[in-house]
Amino acid sequence: MSDPGSTDFSARLLNWFDHHGRKDLPWQHDTSPYRVWVSEIMLQQTQVATVIPYYQRFMTRFPTVADLASAPADEVMALWTGLGYYARARNLHKAAQRVVADFAGEFPRSVEELQSLPGIGRSTAGAIHSIACAGRAPILDGNVKRVLSRHHAIEGWPGKREVEDRLWQIAEHYTPHQRVADYTQAIMDLGASLCSRSRPRCDACPVNADCKALSLGRQGEFPGKKPRKTLPVKYCHMLLIENPRGEILLEKRPDSGIWGGLWSLPELEDEGDIDDFLFGKFSVTGAPQALTPLRHTFSHYHLDIQPQHIHLPREPGHIMEDGRWLWYNGAPGQQLGLPAPVKKLLDSLLQHDLFTEPQ
Repeated sequence: MSDPGSTDFSARLLNWFDHHGRKDLPWQHDTSPYRVWVSEIMLQQTQVATVIPYYQRFMTRFPTVADLASAPADEVMALWTGLGYYARARNLHKAAQRVVADFAGEFPRSVEELQSLPGIGRSTAGAIHSIACAGRAPILDGNVKRVLSRHHAIEGWPGKREVEDRLWQIAEHYTPHQRVADYTQAIMDLGASLCSRSRPRCDACPVNADCKALSLGRQGEFPGKKPRKTLPVKYCHMLLIENPRGEILLEKRPDSGIWGGLWSLPELEDEGDIDDFLFGKFSVTGAPQALTPLRHTFSHYHLDIQPQHIHLPREPGHIMEDGRWLWYNGAPGQQLGLPAPVKKLLDSLLQHDLFTEPQ
């Protein structure tokens, strides 16, 4: 790749990192492939400030990959609650079990072996390999895409194959053969700080001298935006079914799909089906109380939720399909993975003391 104006890109970036880079993040201490892997998965589409407390709690509970592999899935998901994109947590748990089963508990170090694990793509594998394994591999997370797209004024959305391929070529070209771990952290730091999505601080950027977007005055145009489309809206009724002991019925969702493996509230599309649901499961009918609706937005649609609070008149004799249903009381010992809107509804009920039987 011919780029005579930017041959010292990595040197300038490393010099900036020595003076301004982040060097005291939790995963930068006692560095290991396992610790870096957990941090990289958590940092996907999530800001550092949000990740740090989750990471610290996670590593306290699961200090080794073996600890994570042997943990109940519900406990893993409970510690992930609030971070979103729950497939990351499911894949994290599956990958830990693969490391124990296929690699004798030793985290693999090559990019190829790392990519064979669930949830680890090329960029995450490159970060683990370069930061924790003293190897050389490029990365291309969201921050790096922004830096390189602007520096070279790469037209188009990075989600397009031809644009992404071009960015990988540039990332490979700039990745040095020495101090690769520092360079990897440096280019991520640059994208997270000076080369931010809005209001980049180009005057302080260590590689501004040959940034094509800056020279064109078009920093805000790179990287190219994903083609916008109107998100469809789906609707559901979430049932907050309360027994006489003040517990709320939760249902475990299938492992695949939205909120896979999490505990959620029973959902119905039609309010008219509530009586049939209650009679079929508990041989009772109830008087639903509609609570304040809320909207939860996924990447590909909006979900408008109408919560329905229902008091059962008597203790149900059983709930079908043992293992799929449970009664939730909010006690600290009930460690469950809960979707964000479900947790919000349950917390709201607890806060307003609506778990008690009405007088």
